[in-house]
Amino acid sequence: MFDLSGKTALVTGAGQNMGAGVARTLAGQGAHVLVNDLLAERADEVAADITAAGGSAAGVAFDVTDLDAVTAAIEANGPVDIVINNAGNGGAEGMVPTQFKDMDPAEWDSPIQVNLRGVMNTSYAVINGMVDRGWGRIITISSGAGNAGVGIGVAPYSAGKGGGLGFTRSLALEVASTGVTCNSVALGLMNNVGTSDVTAHLAKGVPAKRLGSPEDVGAMCVYLASPEASWVTAQTYNLNGGSITS
Repeated sequence: MFDLSGKTALVTGAGQNMGAGVARTLAGQGAHVLVNDLLAERADEVAADITAAGGSAAGVAFDVTDLDAVTAAIEANGPVDIVINNAGNGGAEGMVPTQFKDMDPAEWDSPIQVNLRGVMNTSYAVINGMVDRGWGRIITISSGAGNAGVGIGVAPYSAGKGGGLGFTRSLALEVASTGVTCNSVALGLMNNVGTSDVTAHLAKGVPAKRLGSPEDVGAMCVYLASPEASWVTAQTYNLNGGSITS
């Protein structure tokens, strides 16, 4: 089950953290993985690790907010059967938590661009090919901040992630009859947060008493990308260790 042999998967933002874990998990199930990152050296390092472990991968560096760059990379490395829209956070410029009332509206640009337009760009670049071939998987990595909101000064991030959720659901319904599925995964607190003391403190608030891992996210993506999930589309899965979401 969950065999991805013969499929090519693009994982955006996969040069580190959750994206790297997802890329390794997909490769472990037989997919050829295109490891994307803004920085070529990070993408190439993860791809080399996958290859050394017996998998198949290649690094592809581009900015998901640049549609021409996305399209060129997919044309050069495709056809792409599976897209994991993982690139996010604050984008190339980063993000400093700031309360909305104290924020310059210009600070919204980068988080909205990467978390929403980046998802749209990669999806746009692959959707026609997927529909023509009668098979495809688009999986958007979102956040509880996108479907429940958080009060920690990341409203642009929440807006971008929420927009990605809505877009992915709508796209799913448009192509549901073609063999292409589109789903989202809304993550809770993950274990890429720095020191062990901080990790332990945050984990206390999670019913499962631990934070999420790259392996948790990778396993969910493998299922949604698999042939066995062909009747699953337009859904958002909350992957958060039992944390309450609205």
